[in-house]
Amino acid sequence: MSWFIMVFLGIYGAMHALFLWGMAPLLSRRPGTAWLLRGWMLPMLVAPIAVRMLDRAGYFDMARILAWIAYSWMGLLFIACCLLLPLLCWRLPGMTLSRTRRTSRHKIPRSPTSAAIILLATLGAGMYGFYEAAGLRVEPVTLVSDKLPPGTPPVRLAQISDLHLGLMHREKALSPIIARLHELKPDLLVVTGDMVDAQMDHLDGLSDLWRTIDPPLGKFAVTGNHEVYAGLQQSLDFLQRSGFTLLRNRFVLIGNRLLLAGEDDPAVGSAAARLRIPESAVKQRFGILLKHRPVVSAATADLFDLQLSGHAHRGQIFPFNYLTGLVYPMQSGLHRLAGGGLLYTSRGTGSWGPPMRIGAPPEITLIEIVPAARP
Repeated sequence: MSWFIMVFLGIYGAMHALFLWGMAPLLSRRPGTAWLLRGWMLPMLVAPIAVRMLDRAGYFDMARILAWIAYSWMGLLFIACCLLLPLLCWRLPGMTLSRTRRTSRHKIPRSPTSAAIILLATLGAGMYGFYEAAGLRVEPVTLVSDKLPPGTPPVRLAQISDLHLGLMHREKALSPIIARLHELKPDLLVVTGDMVDAQMDHLDGLSDLWRTIDPPLGKFAVTGNHEVYAGLQQSLDFLQRSGFTLLRNRFVLIGNRLLLAGEDDPAVGSAAARLRIPESAVKQRFGILLKHRPVVSAATADLFDLQLSGHAHRGQIFPFNYLTGLVYPMQSGLHRLAGGGLLYTSRGTGSWGPPMRIGAPPEITLIEIVPAARP
């Protein structure tokens, strides 16, 4: 058993134990229901692992059904644990004193009412999470640059990130995104990684949908960590069949106005093929860097006017954004960099794992780059 699976089972098992502890007041007089809950939780503990095993073995329909059940449960369990954890911390001193002094006078009582409130709040938040995950938004961003000649038309760039197409998210998830892109009519379309997720056996026909989008300035994509997990070459083949030009540690010039560059995700392991760009080329054009993770490297900090990233999903489910924010402080929105450039981090267009979002609605970013007015 790998260390990853052991750590996963340890953490996920602790979450199930916390939920069982929190629901104990409701179940104390219903032993049959308590056993049913335990009987449900045991297979759910290993269900995410079983999904991957079924998927790899070719039992796609069974894996898909189990994935929707298992990951929906995972989202609900996470919400419940976020509500129960403060209660556990509040009670912990009293529980410790109770054991050491063999008295219950310091113990803060739990009640069926409080457990029921937590359960209802979990279900309500979960229902909202499904609703928010389906509510695709267009986030408009306007940037002014003196690198665009006066009088030239603005450049409309659409950014897609972290779609995670695969077992759970296929044509039904992609079609409304394609429809919205047709409505927006961007000049340029970019994907900042994680287009696909894990197995590549569920993408038949999706490349045809992507080929219906043909912006005048082209479609470009970079790798994310999930392209590696899914199989790098298969992921690259899918992106190319979909009509995307891959920017793997290289750049392209788009007319006399734009320079567009892309870096491989560190998971690819191609750090040796470092991106090299003549400084003169960047000075003459509005420079855009596509990079999956919202991390600004010293080598490119002063080269580009705009970096586009994704990866963090803004935590996807509140309050997980506080943890992702520790790793990626610029995990969503527009940020001014020390060198004068900008970083925009997408919240992501799809979802990973639990098909829920709370406090981090999915987005298509529509960036309009306009020339600066000159006297």
